[in-house]
Amino acid sequence: MKIILKQDVPNLGQQGDVKDVANGYARNFLIPQGMAVRATSGAMQDSEHRQKVQASKHQRIKKRAEAMARRLTSHTLTFEVKTGRTGQLYGSITNADIAEAIEEQVGEQIDKRDIPLPRPIRQVGEHFVPIHLLDDVEPQIRIVVKPESGEWPEEADVAEDVGLLEEADPPEEAAS
Repeated sequence: MKIILKQDVPNLGQQGDVKDVANGYARNFLIPQGMAVRATSGAMQDSEHRQKVQASKHQRIKKRAEAMARRLTSHTLTFEVKTGRTGQLYGSITNADIAEAIEEQVGEQIDKRDIPLPRPIRQVGEHFVPIHLLDDVEPQIRIVVKPESGEWPEEADVAEDVGLLEEADPPEEAAS
């Protein structure tokens, strides 16, 4: 029996697909569950119309997302926060803070779950963070984290305090 799927069905197909399935499977499971309808000429025309409407809707959403992506990439978010001598933040900047800053500075509402920040930002400097708008539209926004005092930590002090400087002469092992 030919059917048109009204929703995605695992191991069978996607919404709007026309499939040929066993009569019992269609009559006893798919149609009563509301997952499919018989593939009549009227249902086929309705399905084609729905797919066209869905495609144009997706096109409009994608255009809006691309325009928003251009606006987001043209802005730089600046955070002034309290820091230690090493440039380490007292606290952190999370995806919720970034979403709030985007709303304030850019005027766009972004859900914090659409900002996939692997871990909070805890260091002064420049960071690039991706923002998930659609599956194929994911701009990166530039974030600058500045110390509240306005004094940037010196690189040598930062490296020394964090323990990143390599010593000129590695310590010699005790001779036995």
